[in-house]
Amino acid sequence: MTKGSCMCSAIEYEYTGEPMVTALCHCTDCQKWSGGAYTSNVVVPRKSFKVVKGSPKHYNIKGDSGKMNDHWFCGDCGSSLYTELELMPDAVCIKAGSIDDKEVRDFKKTSVEFYCKDRMAYSKAVEGAEQKPVFG
Repeated sequence: MTKGSCMCSAIEYEYTGEPMVTALCHCTDCQKWSGGAYTSNVVVPRKSFKVVKGSPKHYNIKGDSGKMNDHWFCGDCGSSLYTELELMPDAVCIKAGSIDDKEVRDFKKTSVEFYCKDRMAYSKAVEGAEQKPVFG
């Protein structure tokens, strides 16, 4: 079982099993939400994920795909935790920085990079990762 939490530990979650995929997302929503050039994501089946402590807040926004993106975060410290995408109804996109175990958080292989069309010039493609201009 893998566990994660926000910076202040008010919210905790866990999931079982292996990730479906590891991905970086360069879309402008992820840039604004993370305050960085992209988000690092560990994507797991929704049925294997659950919040076990606290009640995260969420913000819904229509993504570039035209579908809704539901961003979940801690209402106390503001940590980004996970996203549920209408485009991926059976998956949860966990923000890798919120995973407690550094060995899991520091995934060794990035499977795919999404929204490469929005990639910052100073952020180069990850060698071996599939490069997608958009998602969906």
